[in-house]
Amino acid sequence: MDQFKQISTFVEVVNRGSLSAAARAEGIAPAVIGRRLDALEHRLGVKLLQRTTRKLALTDEGTAFLEDCQRILAELESAEAAVAERSARATGHLMISAPAGFGRQHVAPLIPSFVAEHRDVSVTLNLNDRVVDLIGEGVDVAIRIASLSDSNLVSMKLADNHRVVVGTPAYLKRHGVPKTLDDLARHNCMTISSEGSQRGWTFRQDDKNVTLKISGNMSCNDGAVLHDWVLAGKGLAWRSMWEVGADIEAGRLRPVLAQYSAPGNDIYAVFAQRRHLPLRIRAFVDFLRRTYAQPGYFHRR
Repeated sequence: MDQFKQISTFVEVVNRGSLSAAARAEGIAPAVIGRRLDALEHRLGVKLLQRTTRKLALTDEGTAFLEDCQRILAELESAEAAVAERSARATGHLMISAPAGFGRQHVAPLIPSFVAEHRDVSVTLNLNDRVVDLIGEGVDVAIRIASLSDSNLVSMKLADNHRVVVGTPAYLKRHGVPKTLDDLARHNCMTISSEGSQRGWTFRQDDKNVTLKISGNMSCNDGAVLHDWVLAGKGLAWRSMWEVGADIEAGRLRPVLAQYSAPGNDIYAVFAQRRHLPLRIRAFVDFLRRTYAQPGYFHRR
C-alpha cells in the first residue's frame, strides 16, 4: 500500500505541477507529500524530481519512471472498471452497424439470443455497406471486414476471414479445375463491381500479394447475387469463407487454387474508445467473439 501511494503521489505531483497543489487535492499537508516522494526516491535509489521553492523538474530517470507509472495506473483503473462492470447488468440501447451481407447472415440471427441473455438491453441493427461515422451517427459498435487504418478508432478482432475461389462441381467438371493463376484466363470469373469498375482478385504468389484483373460475362455490386450465380454454376467467384463455408461443407461448391490464398481482411468490431465502454457494448462484442470461435461456425447454415 505504501509503495502504491508513493507512486500515485509522484504522478499526481507531476500532473499538478507542485507539491502544494497535490496536497490541496488530497486534503493533506505538503510535508506529507514531500515525505512520500523522499521515501520513493530512497527506495528506488534514484532522484526523480529536482525540487525548488519555485518549480519542479523531472530528471531523466523520473521521465522514464513517470511513463511506466502512468501506464500502470491506467491499466489498474481499467481493470477495476472491468471488474465492476462484470458484477453489474448490461442495460440501455445498443446501436450496431454491419455490412449488409455479413450482417444478414452472421449478426442479425444472433441478436435474439443476445437480447434473451441480456434482457435490459435493446438493439437497433443497421445494415449497409458504407463506412459509417460512429460518433456522428451515434453508432456504439460497427462490424467491419477490412484492413483497418483509422487510428482514431479502437478495434477488436472477432474472427479470421479467408477468401477462396469457388465453383460448383458441375461447372468444374465442364470447364476443368484451374491449377495456376494463369488458368483463370480460361474461366468465366464473376466479379463484384463498384461504381462502374470491377474489383480484382488478390492472391499470394512468390511471397507477395498480387491482384489480378480477371474477366467474365457477369458482374454485380451485390455479393448475395454473385453467390447465387456461382451456386447456379455460371462461373467462378472469389468469396469469403463466412459466405461460402457452409456450401463447401455441403459439397455445393468446391474451393480451387487454395495454394494461392492470400491473407484476408479479417472481421473486427470497431468503436470510438476502449476505456469505460458501457457493459452492453462489452457484452455484445464478447458474445460475437464466443459465437464465431465455435468450431466450424462459418461452415454451418
